[in-house]
Amino acid sequence: MQQLRSQAKIQLPNLADRSAWGQLWMQWVAIVMVINLALVAFNSSYLTLRDLYWHYRPALVEHYDPIKGVQPYPSTVHYLNTVDDLEQQVAQTGLQSPQTQAVLQDLRSQSAALMDENPFLIANKMASFAKFKRQLRQYTDTVSTQAAFERFWTADFLAIAGWSQSREWIDAELRPLLATNYYRIANETGLFVDRFWLIDIYFVFFFAVEMVGRAVLVSRRVAEINWLDALVRRWYDWLLLIPVWRWLRILPTVVRVHQSRLVNMERFLAQATHEPAAYLADRVSKFLLVRLVNQTQTSVQSGALIKALIEPEPHTAVGEADKLGRLSDRLIQLIIYKAMPTIQPNLEGLLRHSLRESLQQSDLYQGMQIIPGISTLPKGAAEQLADYLAAAACDVLVNAYEDEQGRQLFDQLSQDFRYALTQELKDEGARNDIQQLLGDWLEELKLNYLEQAAEVNPEDTLSEAEALQEKVTAKKTENSSTSAPG
Repeated sequence: MQQLRSQAKIQLPNLADRSAWGQLWMQWVAIVMVINLALVAFNSSYLTLRDLYWHYRPALVEHYDPIKGVQPYPSTVHYLNTVDDLEQQVAQTGLQSPQTQAVLQDLRSQSAALMDENPFLIANKMASFAKFKRQLRQYTDTVSTQAAFERFWTADFLAIAGWSQSREWIDAELRPLLATNYYRIANETGLFVDRFWLIDIYFVFFFAVEMVGRAVLVSRRVAEINWLDALVRRWYDWLLLIPVWRWLRILPTVVRVHQSRLVNMERFLAQATHEPAAYLADRVSKFLLVRLVNQTQTSVQSGALIKALIEPEPHTAVGEADKLGRLSDRLIQLIIYKAMPTIQPNLEGLLRHSLRESLQQSDLYQGMQIIPGISTLPKGAAEQLADYLAAAACDVLVNAYEDEQGRQLFDQLSQDFRYALTQELKDEGARNDIQQLLGDWLEELKLNYLEQAAEVNPEDTLSEAEALQEKVTAKKTENSSTSAPG
């Protein structure tokens, strides 16, 4: 028996371990989302930064160009091959040989075609090409680009400028411009080919499985939520599955990184949403107040509010049915058992003053002033009578309320009061006065609130709220550290 208990105890799941594994899984998912977002950013910026990759990571360009449908531009590739042929021919036969002259003539022809074809437009390299043409004109000391090409690709100019220096200039200026030029393949719809989905599909599949698994888990833990509701509640995770506008994935990524506690982004989120949240909250609060006051004014001015008090319509009850009677009974209990004993000294003082003034102003007392000792009567009698009446009032109210007959009298008093108030509210004149006064008061409330809100900077209010939240968080941390064992 003891062995079975030990085995059962071992097989019980550890909630702390489960929570730790859940936290690790959330962090792993957050890391995958960050990697995917980095790849999305790389893919989006690849063409813009392709020249840098070509200079420092040529292997990366070689492998990733097919993903973006990038291919070397044929005319520029042919131009570079001709330049290579020139270098080989000069090394073999020199600048003045007929073979070299033929290659130079071919380069002049290709340069003219290059100017007419403008192969740098698709690759968005017009600025780089313009810079190259300006440097070529300066290097050859000519005015037009066409004349600069005609002069540069001649044996006399290369001899005067020096073949070694000219080769260095070609390798530094001409070759990078032509080598990094490209064109993109278009599909049947006329759009450029982008095969990034071949990489992204694995991440999308992972995110889809994780979303469904999380939804099913939430639906099992919370009976009121099904798996479809759980998916809808985390609507921003659907952005991970959309094959377009992939930059929107930054929203679920930031949320997941923050929730997994991989990186504390509370300060970043607070600063990023500070000003919009402040002004949005200010506008929402104004809208809610004006909407609430307007609806209340409509109910008051139309008489619906008073009509509901006089002749309540059938409605769905919540809790006890006779709420007004229960509320009246509760208020009477508070007055008798709590308020009356508390104000008894004040009641005694009020009674003393009232009795003393009444006795001193009476005609009987004025006529009895001639009798010795009568002058001190009001003070002593009034004080004794006031103490007696105050104590008696409290005792009488308590005893009467606890007595069955007295309770019935209190109930009758409450009913008569409500009936009298209802009858008075049915009077059209009184009802119009009350509606007018309530409407004016609500209008003043609305205007005064808007005037005061206009004088307050919503950012200051939000900063104050954030400061209070920081104090609460610090206090909780201090309490938890104090209560921690050891």
